[in-house]
Amino acid sequence: MYGPEERLLQFPALLNVRDLGGHPTRDDERTRYRSLLRADDLAQLTGDGLRALHDYGVQTVIDLRWPEEIALSPNPAAARDAGIRYVHVSLLGATAAYWREVSEDCEKEWWKCLVLEQARDELRQVLQVIAAADSAPLLFHCVAGKDRTGIIAALLLALADVEADAIAADYAASTRMLSDAYLRKYPHADPGDILESVRCPEAGVHNMLQYLQQQGGVRAYLHAIGLHETAIRRLRARLRG
Repeated sequence: MYGPEERLLQFPALLNVRDLGGHPTRDDERTRYRSLLRADDLAQLTGDGLRALHDYGVQTVIDLRWPEEIALSPNPAAARDAGIRYVHVSLLGATAAYWREVSEDCEKEWWKCLVLEQARDELRQVLQVIAAADSAPLLFHCVAGKDRTGIIAALLLALADVEADAIAADYAASTRMLSDAYLRKYPHADPGDILESVRCPEAGVHNMLQYLQQQGGVRAYLHAIGLHETAIRRLRARLRG
């Protein structure tokens, strides 16, 4: 429903990458292209994929993964000769084991609200990096590019006054982009488990937006986690020109 084809990007070996431009806003505008990109694990990039990042103009990459994930799968954008500014901020700063346990006990439809409540310091750090970056295209990613990446994308889209249904549809698009590829990648796993692992329910975004409204709105929430008004304005300007 939402999503001009130009928003879906093809970087060799990546499965779940798209531009945050082109989304409809509540005042009948569209978010700006070639500013913010969301993606899955850049460790998968081929040499052609890295060149595609350069060709698109990406100058900053924010890696949201845990340190142990990076140790297992180093990010090619971090190499000195990559020509890209690389920043690592582990979005879920507690241990991977803690968040895996939490995720098992928390329905996907409510997980984003839990992150908004418990990862405020890390969210502030990520958003400060984005606010301080220059206007060239900036890409942020985790492993599958759906949950950690999705919550940053949803916050930025909400701040840009994107319609709630469009924010939810952007999150849910990861299900379609990952399902077939993951079924092929893990042929011996239970297909039901694979499909559940990549399920991105739109209700999760709607619950998150309701949580933000209970905090006084997305701006009030961003102030509460420690972002200054100047940074908030810069974040909004990334998508609203």
